[in-house]
Amino acid sequence: MTNEHKHLDFTGQDIYIGIDVHLRSWSVSIYTKDFEHKTYTQPADTRVLVNYLRKNFPGGNYKSAYEAGFSGYWLHDELKLNGIESMIVNPSDIPLKDKDRKNKTDRIDSRRLAKSIRSNMLEGIYIPTDQQREDRTLLRTRQAMVRKQTRVKNQIKSFLYFYGITITEEDIGKHWSRNYVQWLDNIILREESGTFALKVYLEELKHLKGLIAQTTRQIRQLAANQRYTKLVKLLVSIPGISTLSAMTLLTEIHEVGRFKKFDYLNSYVGLKPSEHSSGEKINKTDITQRKNAYLRHILIESSWIAIKKDPALLMAYHKFISKGKTKSRAIIKIARKLLNRIYYVLKSEQPYCLGIVE
Repeated sequence: MTNEHKHLDFTGQDIYIGIDVHLRSWSVSIYTKDFEHKTYTQPADTRVLVNYLRKNFPGGNYKSAYEAGFSGYWLHDELKLNGIESMIVNPSDIPLKDKDRKNKTDRIDSRRLAKSIRSNMLEGIYIPTDQQREDRTLLRTRQAMVRKQTRVKNQIKSFLYFYGITITEEDIGKHWSRNYVQWLDNIILREESGTFALKVYLEELKHLKGLIAQTTRQIRQLAANQRYTKLVKLLVSIPGISTLSAMTLLTEIHEVGRFKKFDYLNSYVGLKPSEHSSGEKINKTDITQRKNAYLRHILIESSWIAIKKDPALLMAYHKFISKGKTKSRAIIKIARKLLNRIYYVLKSEQPYCLGIVE
């Protein structure tokens, strides 16, 4: 048996590996051109997989794939360092049979990945560089802090409502202004326990405000970096686009040149209409479920600002409303127009000229 292993040689042969990734373990399926070799569970350790492949398929051309998700890109990087071709795929791009939908297990998922690689039916997602990943993480971290701040504000509102504490803007100014927060700080309930509970929420709010301010300053410093400053200036020439939204766009899109047509970028963002048709029945929706949540959010948010600053977009918005569109559906259409302008500015590297009516 030992002599047999010494003479194994898979030079020039493709070995296909599907990996269903979890925190502590992976389900791995290994296929050759003609058959399934093995499906097994192993620890979440690249070295274990590499050693197994080199022992059982020495000299082979290893081709692997796993689904995009919580694990990020580190596994992709380690596989490549060990001579294994790696592809990260969007889960919705993996061919799926009806029986696989009804019987979903880790083993089935890893087999499906391996067979799909072998059949050349997979297309990998774009892999950003280390620098791009970390810059993007900074922007996403700020958005996460803003969401937490919104949650705390809602908790404080519920707290005040529960105890029947109300105040008008005329009395203290706008909600969450410095004066408003100081007023909250001075609230004293009947019992020390209730007052302390409110103080806890207020301390968390102040802490998050501080973190958001620090992160914002860091993003502005990054925007002044040579690799971003030119493109940021171009993007902020578009009404509705601020430095922060420009940086979100740049760190999420990375390289606009990878989108050969606007439709590809529109689909990536998740603003492309979807259609389900069968015979004479056609069901169209304004927006797809598949999306880059960060980009879609910032574009819709920026569109509300843009219609106040750009007469052409405001006119288009009122036109959609007059045709019976709700405000939310109309603003999605405006977001597509805004994205089109962003695409043009980044591709042409020319600033936007206000007043262009599409």
